[in-house]
Amino acid sequence: MKAPALAAALPWLGRVTDVHSEPVNLLEPFAEAARRFADLPGTVVLMSGGELDCARYHVLGVYPWLTLCGHRRQTTLDDGIHRGTLEEDPFTTLSRLLDHCRLPSSKSPLPLSSGLLGYLAYDLKDCLEQLPRTSVDDLDLPLMHLVAPSVLLIQDRISGSTTLVATRLAGDEAGLERNVARFKQALAAPAATASEPAPRGSGTCTSVFSRAEYLSTVDAIRSYILEGDVYQVNMSQRFRAQFSGNPFDCFVQTYAANPAPFFAYINAGGHQIVSTSPERFLELRGSTVETRPIKGTRPRGKTPAEDEALRAELRESPKEDAELSMIVDLLRNDIGKVCRTGSVRVTEHKRVEAYQNVHHLVSTVKGELDEGTDAVDLLRATFPGGSITGCPKIRAMEVIDELEPVRRHVYTGSIGYIGFDGDMDLSIAIRTATFTRGQVVFSVGGGIVFDSDPESEFEETLHKGRTLMNALAGAAPEEPSAATVWHDGAFKPSSAASVPLDSEGLAYGFGFFETVRVQAGRPILLPAHVQRFELAWRELFQSPPPDITWSAVMAQLIRKNGLESTVAVVKLVAVSGKPTTQRRTPVLFATAKPHSPRPALSARPGLALRVYPHRRHTHLASHKTLNYLFYKLAGEWAQREGADEALILDPDGSVSETNTANVCCIFGKTACFPRSEHSLPGTLAAEVRRLLPSLGLVIEDRRLSVEDLLAADQVILTSSLLGAVPAVSLNDSKLRYDGALCDELNRAVFDDA
Repeated sequence: MKAPALAAALPWLGRVTDVHSEPVNLLEPFAEAARRFADLPGTVVLMSGGELDCARYHVLGVYPWLTLCGHRRQTTLDDGIHRGTLEEDPFTTLSRLLDHCRLPSSKSPLPLSSGLLGYLAYDLKDCLEQLPRTSVDDLDLPLMHLVAPSVLLIQDRISGSTTLVATRLAGDEAGLERNVARFKQALAAPAATASEPAPRGSGTCTSVFSRAEYLSTVDAIRSYILEGDVYQVNMSQRFRAQFSGNPFDCFVQTYAANPAPFFAYINAGGHQIVSTSPERFLELRGSTVETRPIKGTRPRGKTPAEDEALRAELRESPKEDAELSMIVDLLRNDIGKVCRTGSVRVTEHKRVEAYQNVHHLVSTVKGELDEGTDAVDLLRATFPGGSITGCPKIRAMEVIDELEPVRRHVYTGSIGYIGFDGDMDLSIAIRTATFTRGQVVFSVGGGIVFDSDPESEFEETLHKGRTLMNALAGAAPEEPSAATVWHDGAFKPSSAASVPLDSEGLAYGFGFFETVRVQAGRPILLPAHVQRFELAWRELFQSPPPDITWSAVMAQLIRKNGLESTVAVVKLVAVSGKPTTQRRTPVLFATAKPHSPRPALSARPGLALRVYPHRRHTHLASHKTLNYLFYKLAGEWAQREGADEALILDPDGSVSETNTANVCCIFGKTACFPRSEHSLPGTLAAEVRRLLPSLGLVIEDRRLSVEDLLAADQVILTSSLLGAVPAVSLNDSKLRYDGALCDELNRAVFDDA
């Protein structure tokens, strides 16, 4: 049963009423024309390289009139003016949007006239299957990012013709002409040039796995195969490096060096995607479905004879044949769920395709879509592609999520377009890099079968990683130190689990935890613990809690620590990591140990209590403890309220300090410092107390109220970092001040140092 029409939920949502096309005489390479728009959020470039029959068209989409961003249970549509969020998974919203914007099938020879371009992340699998989520989403990016361009530029590589296609929206009759004029003006402007300096990775490219950890995962997969759980699993490891420059330059350079049928560049605003994939996931033309799985790789030879020998070796390899045949059967089954009975067939098997650096084995599977089904039904039946999961598919995805510590995001998802006429063409997002927050991340992997050699599999991923890093002009991958507990999605020795030295968790004690009793492998009151954990996350980190199946994490943790038959204590810990200007980066831990009963309970039936003389929310202020969370949150609240500092009050309502500084009030010739039971005397405040009498002021300690500060001649704030600075307002009321006294104090302190 389909959801209600989108127009009812989002009455402002646009609809295409007309499509205009005209030939364009493009006077520069397609990539250089695309460069003119590469910096604009919403730009998507799909380019085809090589001579294969699936590599015919270049497509550029610009000026999106609609953007769809989806997460697992929530999807947002944005037209630049209006923004609507629907509490539903992205596939449901996508289906409703395609119904809303449905166009009749076009007779144009062009592959696309109007539709959506962008990516579908691998982790959309969690919208389709009930799978444990034990890995960490460290990128925090949308799972689906699709844009509806107002203008498309499409080039036919065979005929050499280039066509401009533009859409007209209901209620915006002049929009088509306006967008076409804007686009042509940009094309006629002086040519854009490559960014300076050239794009490059900086520092060392590091993996989420050490060698020992990766070898252990391969052994774990071989054990699963031996036990009959799976036949094959596509295992990957993520690499990360700092990156500077323009990701589009990286896109152009890699295309020139190693063209492949499914190159893509996506500017999603806060992140960019560059993909160099050779593999088609799904094509839908009318009712005809096609998928082209790739399994099996050999390098190109240095001589024609060596090249032909490697080609023959690939074609005749029993291992490669078995892997490809297994995935072909999986995909036949997947598309068969939505195709007419008897229509699914393998039209070509084990074709050897030659690329710049490698040979691949490729098969082609086709079918005819059932009447009443569409592109989204096909996606729901097949996503993600079986060639990059394993077989059987669902169990393979469970194993991947167990063994890979971080979510894959776009890697092994799909990139391409879905037309409003129902046609679709999507690649498998391999050889794909994500640029975000000054970093580039990419994953490489391979199919693991029972006779896989762990060392060889690890070296293969390093080789692939080096190839990608070389394309980014960065340092080669480096193994991290060997690592035990669950830490940010990975199981590692506790000696290797850590938080950064400059983390907020260490600097402020910024974090929280939940302790769970586990009896014979069964967590006690786990839903209540998770609810409290997630509440703390929302309030302290000001963001949605991590999407993790904690019961699955704990089950694995208990098993790995040999605590299945005893009473254990599992602690879930969230610590704020290294601070950034853009987002908080929590570090997650889960630990398990045997439960040790309190010794006192062996002597008496309960615990004795005594009243503690210090009130919890103030006594820590007498010392510089690691727990500055109270002050951290106070400062963030002040920033949200439009102020610079928060004024901290004692329990009786009297003034104590601010979240980072001591307070001094000047009344005529008297300098008053707050008398506070628990307030850390600052080193600079002590020096100011020493200096003020020499400037003709009398020192007094007394309780100060908010009204006292409003009535003072001036209020001075002091800290070792700030120096002495005046307070200029309080609760939007202006305070009197004279900067001369602060200047004199600062000269006496800092100039004489």
